[in-house]
Amino acid sequence: MSRLFGTDGVRGLANETLTVELSVQLAQAASPVLGAEAFDAGRRPVAVVARDPRISGEFIAAAVQAGLASSGVDVWDAGVLPTPAAAYLVGDLDADFGVMISASHNPAPDNGIKFLARGGEKLTDAQEDEIIRHLEGVTPRRPQGADVGRVRVFADAEDRYVLHLLQTLPHRLDGLKVVLDCAHGAAAGCSPEAFRAAGAEVVVIGASPDGLNINDGYGSTHLEKLQAAVREHGADLGIAHDGDADRCLAVDERGEVVDGDQIMGVMAVALKDRGVLRDDTLVVTVMSNLGLKLAMGREGVQLVETQVGDRYVLAGMKLGDYSLGGEQSGHVIFSDHATTGDGVLTGLQLASRVAETGTPLSELAAVMDRLPQVLVNVRGVDKSRAAEDEAVQAAVAEAEARLGETGRVLLRSDREGAPDWLEFDDGRGALSIIERSGIAFVRVRHADAEARRRFGGLEYWPIDRNWQIEATFTPAAPGTRVDIANILGLVEPTV
Repeated sequence: MSRLFGTDGVRGLANETLTVELSVQLAQAASPVLGAEAFDAGRRPVAVVARDPRISGEFIAAAVQAGLASSGVDVWDAGVLPTPAAAYLVGDLDADFGVMISASHNPAPDNGIKFLARGGEKLTDAQEDEIIRHLEGVTPRRPQGADVGRVRVFADAEDRYVLHLLQTLPHRLDGLKVVLDCAHGAAAGCSPEAFRAAGAEVVVIGASPDGLNINDGYGSTHLEKLQAAVREHGADLGIAHDGDADRCLAVDERGEVVDGDQIMGVMAVALKDRGVLRDDTLVVTVMSNLGLKLAMGREGVQLVETQVGDRYVLAGMKLGDYSLGGEQSGHVIFSDHATTGDGVLTGLQLASRVAETGTPLSELAAVMDRLPQVLVNVRGVDKSRAAEDEAVQAAVAEAEARLGETGRVLLRSDREGAPDWLEFDDGRGALSIIERSGIAFVRVRHADAEARRRFGGLEYWPIDRNWQIEATFTPAAPGTRVDIANILGLVEPTV
């Protein structure tokens, strides 16, 4: 299958990788897949479309809506909202599916298209495969007359989401002072509104999106300003979102960072105290800090571990019907209230625990000790054999015997669950992994690259009539594959 879909939708540089044409085609391909139940029942499917505030989201959302409506799908345009809000509204409206236009914590020039299945669920691999099949070889639906879709404004979308958030709170936030860093992103409106409605005194930073400043020096990848603001205002805690607000990191009253593992530790204890942590189980990835595992053992909470990625956490939670899970990065999932990571919901729940107990966040977060982690990338070996090589496994066993309960050894093959897109820690660049005719390449892109800053366009050779040839243009049938050799001599199948 084509690797157009990465770990979280289709993502790339807007107007280069993610074009208007691709956006329309993806919407047309997804319509009969995600709207199959409605079409089979003889009705037009309904889809919710939302976006973050980056400037390219305007034309990409318009293209997606056009592709959906032209395929016979009715569209509710929810405007600028967090990804978890879009997921909630799909379920609340009983829509057939949803589309979120966002590149999460990537810089502003990037964008992405995330599809949400019925109920606001993330797509399965099988659903992505089926969309790709339609994209590559199935003629889009082209209804006529009254059968085409309508596009309507979802006027109360944000209000519905905020009301939902408030209804999840076990305790109001009266008396708390909270600093919110909205990353100049999708939560700039609804997060401050929700916290104020819950009773908190709110100081807001990073809440002036202009389409170009999303994640730029603010948000969960840049916590320094939030730390300073918490100290300056004497706040009880700070909450940082990313561009689409599906994650949350925190800062305690001293200005110290509280990461996703610590947040999960605090909330696991809170839910267990209330008797709503199903099976006293927390779902985490294999990369969660060992300190969390040891802490949960002391608190009587068992861990279920999954591969890295919130989609795998979700799958693990669904398999056991568990109520809490997440990642160290701040994707925290409360399955009783959300179908995906929700940074605003997580921040409210964490603040509610502080208010409920009257305990400073620093003391609550001390439920676990963050132990040092050393990550080593071993080159020049067959990593696919890491789990089966006898000598390697013997060495791991020996090391773990020496470490005992004080440490662990985790081997991960870079081929297992490897994403197609890896972001840099500064949020301004990425490595994209591409494949051409069975050969893998790594493309490095950074917003501050000298070549990118200095690029002024390409000069073309002057027109020479000696280069002209007479030819007849015959359009190929849709979906026709043609093998084209590139400059490297590699043959690429082209549709």
